[in-house]
Amino acid sequence: MPTTETTLAGHSIIAGAQVAGNGRTMNGFDPRTNSVLEPAYTLIDEDQLAAATAAAEEAFESFSSLDPETHAAFLEKIADNIEAVGTELVERAMAETGLPEARLTGERGRTTGQLRLFAQVVRQGDHRGVRIDPAQPERQPMPRADIRQRKVALGPVAVFGASNFPLAFSTAGGDTASALAAGCPVVFKAHNAHPGTSEIVGQAIAEAVRDCGLHPGVFSLIYGPGTSIGQALVADPAIKAVGFTGSRSGGTALMATAAARPEPIPVYAEMSSINPVFFFDGALKGDLDALAQAYTASVTGSSGQLCTAPGLVFVPAGETGDRFAAAVNRALATAPGQTMLTKGIADSWNSGVAALGSQDGVELVAKGQDGATENAPAPAVFGTSVDTFLSNPVLHEEIFGAASLIIRYASAEELVAAARRLEGQLTATLHLTDEDHATVAPLLPVLERKAGRILANGWPTGVEVGHAMVHGGPFPATSDSRTTSVGTLAIERFLRPVAYQNIPDALLPAPVRESNPWHLNRRIDGTVKRAGEQA
Repeated sequence: MPTTETTLAGHSIIAGAQVAGNGRTMNGFDPRTNSVLEPAYTLIDEDQLAAATAAAEEAFESFSSLDPETHAAFLEKIADNIEAVGTELVERAMAETGLPEARLTGERGRTTGQLRLFAQVVRQGDHRGVRIDPAQPERQPMPRADIRQRKVALGPVAVFGASNFPLAFSTAGGDTASALAAGCPVVFKAHNAHPGTSEIVGQAIAEAVRDCGLHPGVFSLIYGPGTSIGQALVADPAIKAVGFTGSRSGGTALMATAAARPEPIPVYAEMSSINPVFFFDGALKGDLDALAQAYTASVTGSSGQLCTAPGLVFVPAGETGDRFAAAVNRALATAPGQTMLTKGIADSWNSGVAALGSQDGVELVAKGQDGATENAPAPAVFGTSVDTFLSNPVLHEEIFGAASLIIRYASAEELVAAARRLEGQLTATLHLTDEDHATVAPLLPVLERKAGRILANGWPTGVEVGHAMVHGGPFPATSDSRTTSVGTLAIERFLRPVAYQNIPDALLPAPVRESNPWHLNRRIDGTVKRAGEQA
């Protein structure tokens, strides 16, 4: 595929047009050197924001009614355009985040891969949720009307870029991809830490909109302060749902704004998780050095700036736990700190680690080496007891970065009691062998209430994009535990059901028309009928 060169304009893209903001300007920074990156980005005001949301509203009717093939081809065109940018995209993302080339190359592949996966979903069509209860005029004592149901797009969606995933959870990331796949125009609020990366991808999406002949309001990219423009975006009456990945304080602030609107709207926010890992006796009879190395790799990968990083590890008290802690010390001792995404995030990590280390009953178990840059602090692992953990709320707080806490437990009952006290989590991990099943069994029902994904003998970092994945969980992991922000089920967040009763067939939308022109699987009188199968 030939590559295309992108010229950074430093402006928002509103309904396909580059728009210079009327507010102040801001720049990206290279966290490896704290140096300013050009160009400066102009920030829009609320009048310019209103133009973006109005364009999204204008685009909604035509975009939400696209036929499956046109719709899927649009998503694939976005993926093609992103790949056509070539190395320029990865190089800019490296400069704005300090993340390594291999990580960002993989993230670009994940971004384009999930767009193509949603194109498959759109073609297949099960997300439309078609149900048909045919009329039964002879039914006694009352006839039954003809009732047909499908799911329709909610309306324009506001999406906020994440700091830690400049591609896969950003401009064309999972929230944008699933909203567009649902038929919802997107107004994307760029993260101020990687404005150039956002613009490159935003131009690729805008080009796909033009190439596919769609209304330009299908996508807009805006730059502005989160405390003003971000809040105004969520409050705008044209916006019908919000996708957000970030801090608990940021997510709850958007939730409050959305709930206070005259018409409240859903906010799908992924916010805070410390992802407990539970070790059982059988698992610790193996190679402890290999386990410790895998654990520290999960803690330190991407400088610990992953929403699934293991922030808590429960291990048995006594000699076994001592040997595991010693193995962690050996594994972490030479691990260098990696550049964090921004100076602000590095400063916050330093404050969080200092607060954790100063708590009564908490000791330093292992520490790595400072990295080569100012914003690359040495990773650290601390230790404490279950009793101390349960009595001190500071130990339950997320530290965003390469830090973790090992907690010693004395019995299975103590472990279950500790799990019951955990906040909602994205993940919970079990390290076990067959001999541990009886000990693990009472813990599983507790973890089902606490986490969106439970895994065994692995590590929570690394989230597969597929049909069965759940990347969500009870608050504060997310704002709505019924949903996921990764995988094809994410499309359900931006859809709602509509029923059509005794509507003439000629007036029905294609998915529920008798002739089934889009060849969808449909549930008829409670039984699933595959495309092409007679009712």
